[in-house]
Amino acid sequence: MPSVAARLAFLSAVTLLAAPTPGLAEVSELRMTPVVRAVEAAAPSVVNIQGQKTVPAAGATAGNNASREVSGMGTGVVIDPRGYILTNHHVVAGVRQINVTFADRRHYIAKVVAHDARTDLAVIKVNAGQDLPTIDFGTSSDLMTGESVIAIGNAYGYEHTVTRGIISQLHRDVQVSDTQSYDDLIQTDASINPGNSGGPLLSIEGKMIGVNVAVRAGAQGIGFAIPVDAALGITAQLLSIERMENTWHGMETAAYSTDGDGLVVRRVANGGPAAACGLRPGDVVRSINHSKTSRPLDVELALLGAGLGKSIPVEVIRDDEPVEINLSLAARGRRVQVASTAPTDSADRHDERAWDLLGMDLETVPRGEFEKFSTRYRGGMRVVDVRETGPAEKQGIRAGDILVGMHEWETASEQDLRYITTRANLASRGPVKFYILRDGETLFGHIACGESARRR
Repeated sequence: MPSVAARLAFLSAVTLLAAPTPGLAEVSELRMTPVVRAVEAAAPSVVNIQGQKTVPAAGATAGNNASREVSGMGTGVVIDPRGYILTNHHVVAGVRQINVTFADRRHYIAKVVAHDARTDLAVIKVNAGQDLPTIDFGTSSDLMTGESVIAIGNAYGYEHTVTRGIISQLHRDVQVSDTQSYDDLIQTDASINPGNSGGPLLSIEGKMIGVNVAVRAGAQGIGFAIPVDAALGITAQLLSIERMENTWHGMETAAYSTDGDGLVVRRVANGGPAAACGLRPGDVVRSINHSKTSRPLDVELALLGAGLGKSIPVEVIRDDEPVEINLSLAARGRRVQVASTAPTDSADRHDERAWDLLGMDLETVPRGEFEKFSTRYRGGMRVVDVRETGPAEKQGIRAGDILVGMHEWETASEQDLRYITTRANLASRGPVKFYILRDGETLFGHIACGESARRR
């Protein structure tokens, strides 16, 4: 007959087998806090980075080249399903073999594809043979001191460590060494340790709002992160198709402020592919190559690998109407024949529209001359003549002033001005804010556009 101990052991085994498997049982809503949900959403796109590098040994001098091997560690975030990963430059600098591990234990070897030591950002790439989960980007433009944040990273080699805290302060400038400084950082008291560098600082919604970058030596509860908007702006430059593939698209975009959906085209390069396919300043680009666009990085990622001469679909909103355009990339610097989008008598009609709607004649200020003004604007149009009692004169604009902007648009060229004056609703939208340069100062006002008197 089995002993009491044997029977107890048997009952214990039965109990264990009958117990629900962790992860399969329904989890209480009380336990599924916003932090848990945020981590669950972001963790699959966070990677741990490890590798060996050679550094000078302690006490090494100019005549003594002694060195030693150290294990580097850090964190990264997947920003594109094809395997592009954003991290800090110092995490991968000098590493011979970059080992990347995902939360599900998948392991890959990565290579550096772009880096910038000054901003301490780098992009590495793995070839996974399948689409990878990507981080969900937030914005750093509306962060609040005191709001909750979460950090995920390879802290001291402990993979996918999660810490939480608040934003302690914004716009911190930090000098971490004689050769490295950072501007405009987010300060947080979420525990950021060696190994967290390159990992995401998350909002309570699970969106990436910063790239963890540094800790204050000897201090507790003081860590820093690069704001995500700045980091992704640099990343767009690092992954530009001009740099990566020696091709170009010829457009400059900025986030569309009205609803956050799409990118407004700020400039179109003369002789560039964007101009050739009919894109105009002021167009709102909603998608490229069937990928949604909400920041300049999206443009570069959508066109990366597209190749020369292929027709790439671009979805645009123009005058509140959808427009389908097909873009073809060209070799960098190669000018493309531009399709005319203006009436055949464009020069005369352009002059007439500016005179009728704005009450002034304008001419483009040569770039070399404009650069002498030392202004943040990148170009302008000089007022040649002002119509008596017209909209411009009523606002005090006079000959010699340089028009540099209207509403959200730049006025750096005839192309810019043509786009503004041909908008169907310009005359009916009410006063439009304008900016002019005069005697080294920037002045502004509101001009009521409308057709009245003809050219005298």
